[in-house]
Amino acid sequence: MKHRLFLDAGRLAGELEGLPALDRRALREKWRILYGTEPPGGVRNNFLMHAIAHRMQEQASGGLDPATRRFLEKTAEDNTSRRQTVHSISTKPGTRLLREWHGVTYEVIIREDGVKCNGKCYRSLSEVARAITGTRWSGPLFFGLKKQEVA
Repeated sequence: MKHRLFLDAGRLAGELEGLPALDRRALREKWRILYGTEPPGGVRNNFLMHAIAHRMQEQASGGLDPATRRFLEKTAEDNTSRRQTVHSISTKPGTRLLREWHGVTYEVIIREDGVKCNGKCYRSLSEVARAITGTRWSGPLFFGLKKQEVA
């Protein structure tokens, strides 16, 4: 049987309400108590607070039943085994790439110090893809050098 720290809903509610007032040191200590490990480095207090609140509620309610936990673990395992390996094509200086976007053809030349697209120099393929589309793209994915991962 799991050890439950918060058997009474009133005590749990009080603990949850008090979390925003805790400093980083206190949040890290509470993490250690609840998770039995060191908290991850480089995360913000807000993340620690939400993870601690989740664990407290999980302990109070008992968490997932074993059948649900097994189902989720099996689903995650099945998903991982079906993932295809992402193959990417390496490029060398002088490589020429063509990409058509909304009826316009863009020519990109790979250089030692970056890439050149239609006469303008860029630091990366991703920067070119962003300039063409107006949104963030993976440059290698946009130019067909890397296949999208299939889940």
